[in-house]
Amino acid sequence: MILVTGGTGLVGAHLLLHLVENEERIRAIYRNPKNIEKTKKLFGIRQKEALWDRIEWVEADIIDIPALELAFQNITLVYHCAALISFDPKDENKLRKTNIEGTANIVNLCLAHEVQKLCYVSSIAALGNLAQNETVISETTDWNPEAFHSDYSITKYGAELEVWRAYQEGLPVVIVNPGIILGSTIWEEGSGALIQSIKKGLPFFTYGQTGYVGVEDVVRIMQLLIESSITGERFCLVAEHLTYKNVLEIIAQKTNGKVPNYYLRPWITQLFWRLDWLVALVFRTKRRLTKDIANSFHAIDTFSNQKIKNTLNYEFQSIDKVLEDILK
Repeated sequence: MILVTGGTGLVGAHLLLHLVENEERIRAIYRNPKNIEKTKKLFGIRQKEALWDRIEWVEADIIDIPALELAFQNITLVYHCAALISFDPKDENKLRKTNIEGTANIVNLCLAHEVQKLCYVSSIAALGNLAQNETVISETTDWNPEAFHSDYSITKYGAELEVWRAYQEGLPVVIVNPGIILGSTIWEEGSGALIQSIKKGLPFFTYGQTGYVGVEDVVRIMQLLIESSITGERFCLVAEHLTYKNVLEIIAQKTNGKVPNYYLRPWITQLFWRLDWLVALVFRTKRRLTKDIANSFHAIDTFSNQKIKNTLNYEFQSIDKVLEDILK
């Protein structure tokens, strides 16, 4: 039987649908029963309601070892998708607890129950830092502990270290490092929330660049990797590189939204994140624009996807096609 953590998130929900379509026996863990409805909604949209009962849901938290023990009974393969995503400095302890300690619990139980293989969903945020003579980030780019990293990046990198520890102890593992994942159904968070905001109209743009990938590509590659003989490897999953201006324009055009036309200069974003910090301090509200996010708006990052393309002979969907499918 296969265990999926994070089955109510974007990757986990699409992975569950992909696996049950292939007649796999699945067990998925959840923390809040209400969140299961988001995954069920995806099955309804794809007209796959008849497959819903193939999933066995178990209430568990990845930091709750006794509950996880029950979830691991008779498990042979594990997809670890659960994680906390936050760039608010106030969430540092929560990030460490969920992403590092939670992953340590998962790998320890994989070892204890002699799981055949683990696939861990990391992030491009956990890849290394470019040296002066380098221009493209890949799976072998060195992590520089002296460079600035967000708390999220640090905890995803720390989680990978737990996976590598398990690999050294004999657990077959693969790690995927997706770029910004675009997918449908969960409109209140992640890329869904971004699309909603753009449709309503975002006036500002920047020229920062990063890598994007469709969620369908991510889950297909995950299954191909876990079913292969490949182990002890990590793979950067990026279909295309786009500037934030490109993304805003594409989504605005496809949703008949307003195309942004005001360039947000770096000094303005630096001012905005400081104002956001002050507002959050005075009114005790959650941060909306942190220093990390402000800097990312202007960073130009390029990632190599050659390793996964060569290993699996895989071709990614274009981001234009991904967005077109989402917006349908």
